[in-house]
Amino acid sequence: MPAKRRKKKACYSGIGGQAVIEGIMMKNRDKYSVAVRTPEGDIDVTVEEYESFAPSKALTRIPFIRGVFNFIDSLILGIRTLNYSASFYEEEQDTHKKDKILDRIFKDNSEKVLSMVAVIFSIALAVGLFVLLPYYLSRLLEKVIVSDTAIAILEGVLRVLIFVGYIVLISCMKDIRRVFMYHGAEHKCINCIETGHELTVENVRAASRQHKRCGTSFLFFVVFLSVILFIFIRVEEPVARIAIRLLLIPVIASLSYEIIRLAGKSSNIFVRILSAPGMWLQRLTTREPDDKMIEVGIAAVEAVFDWKEYLQKQSDEL
Repeated sequence: MPAKRRKKKACYSGIGGQAVIEGIMMKNRDKYSVAVRTPEGDIDVTVEEYESFAPSKALTRIPFIRGVFNFIDSLILGIRTLNYSASFYEEEQDTHKKDKILDRIFKDNSEKVLSMVAVIFSIALAVGLFVLLPYYLSRLLEKVIVSDTAIAILEGVLRVLIFVGYIVLISCMKDIRRVFMYHGAEHKCINCIETGHELTVENVRAASRQHKRCGTSFLFFVVFLSVILFIFIRVEEPVARIAIRLLLIPVIASLSYEIIRLAGKSSNIFVRILSAPGMWLQRLTTREPDDKMIEVGIAAVEAVFDWKEYLQKQSDEL
């Protein structure tokens, strides 16, 4: 019987990541790795430097401003690494044809252009689904519900229901379930390190698959803060209502980023209560990984992060 795992207080490591198709991306500062389990069963690991979308690197460090740039950076990097992982499972002939056409049109900038188009589409889809749709649905009941406060609350309830419903719906898809398993492996690897354990398959398996700095929690805070702000910020003109909702999105994203950042570095009771709904939602967006997925996560971590040095440093500071 294996020795009982000691419960330790989590310590912020700074490393983060996301699940990709049959793999995991891990990012540490400006360096990121993508580890993919290939169709042949091997683990392919690539390491690259990421250049921020922000015009100045200083903008990614200023509180309440950095959140917008970090959010866009995460979208760009996420789409880029998803496309890279998908390339292992695409038909080679079709892929070459697409690459040749795109290279002919955009030359050396084809990847950047595609990433930007995908980011714009993703943001537009999210705004339409989680901002505009709840607004218009709630306005359909204006003739029945005369209270502006009640309408605003209804809009917020619809936004939360659409958000949770969307997560539940995609979690039922077979391919997405495998991505969610890799998502669980990503969290487990980070939790294993941050709770002071060596990065082995056995230790990772025993770690939690929920993490306070997860993108799911970030999205929950975006939805939650939008509900609160839209209840208290009101105007009569319908066009102005839409404009305010759109203009507040960067503000809400920045506030949500700061909350997530605080949650990753603190474990007091207030932060735990604040993080609880997002952690609960992660039960839907993560699944227990198998050992082969954990091996992919370990490979992704070790490509960009010296966990042995990190653990030694934490031990010396005790």
